[in-house]
Amino acid sequence: MVSLLHDVLRAAHLLSLPDVYIRLRQVLANPEYIVAEVAAVIGKDPAMTLRLLRIVNSSLYSFAPRVDTVSRAVALLGSQQIHDLVLATSIALTFKGVAANLTDMPRFWRRSVYCAVACQHLAGKIGGCDRERLFVAGMLHDIGHLLMYQAIPSLAQQILAQAIADKQPMHLVERPLLGFDYAVVGGELMHLWELPESLVEMVRCHLEPEEAKRYPVETALVHLGAMLARAEHGNVPFDQGVRTITSQVWAMTGLSSDLCRAMRDAIGHDSEAIARFFS
Repeated sequence: MVSLLHDVLRAAHLLSLPDVYIRLRQVLANPEYIVAEVAAVIGKDPAMTLRLLRIVNSSLYSFAPRVDTVSRAVALLGSQQIHDLVLATSIALTFKGVAANLTDMPRFWRRSVYCAVACQHLAGKIGGCDRERLFVAGMLHDIGHLLMYQAIPSLAQQILAQAIADKQPMHLVERPLLGFDYAVVGGELMHLWELPESLVEMVRCHLEPEEAKRYPVETALVHLGAMLARAEHGNVPFDQGVRTITSQVWAMTGLSSDLCRAMRDAIGHDSEAIARFFS
């Protein structure tokens, strides 16, 4: 089973993030960088520029007047938030070649975006949480599955079929069959790409947030966002999905099922506005 995980991670070494993200990270590594340098890097990639400006002008931010330049976006959001949005978009582009017979990619990204938006909205109810970083963690929480679809497609299909037949969450099928689950794969991929440790832990531990050492509250929010996304885009009623969330997660976040129900329409509205930019 250890060798199987190595096989999956070997496939990760063949993946590389787009040049625009690599160049952006190099610029931001210099403590004396200026906004113009950040804007120049993104501006050299027209597709990234278009996606970024569409997201910034979406209902997720509601800026007025309209943001029409990358420089303005950086000035309004700050370099970390721009970094995180470019990162999320870059990873979506990295996996755009996943075969349609392995997973419904538009549905995958709709569910991921719903989780991301839910994390951001819920983080707004908790003081001290980085809402934009939580948006990215929500976007990437399920990324391990995409790597598994590429590295072990036959086993991935077998797991999916068994999970559907047994009406079980996929990680409960993955663990006895593989010896690991998609969250472990996602965390290892984040680590391989040298992404911020907060993202690594939130992705790796979101199935069991009590295992998070440095970012337990943020990880619990990703867990909560993922559960809400599965309820919204799964085969069970939303209220039934909310009832499966444990009292420990409610205690860790200080949130409630009533609050989630009250925010459902706003989360759904914003996620629909964002999802088409990633699918």
